Amino acid sequence: MTDTTVPDRLSVNPASPYFNEALLERGVGIRFKGVEKTNVEEYCISEGWVRVAVGKTVDRNGNPLTMKLQGPVEAWIKD
Repeated sequence: MTDTTVPDRLSVNPASPYFNEALLERGVGIRFKGVEKTNVEEYCISEGWVRVAVGKTVDRNGNPLTMKLQGPVEAWIKD
């Protein structure tokens, strides 16, 4: 992965195999259906979906409840 490319799939959950702390520290922007989103927990560009947090609700393990939304996804590095 070069400095200008983002991975096809990325997650903010440290327990996920798609977690990348170094990339998240740099900042990743997500545009879903033409609207920039700030509450994205995980995304996949090739499959065309994002997982967004549903309010402040958490499960019994303390993880946020998420909803999977389908549509075009764009990602970029903010810095």
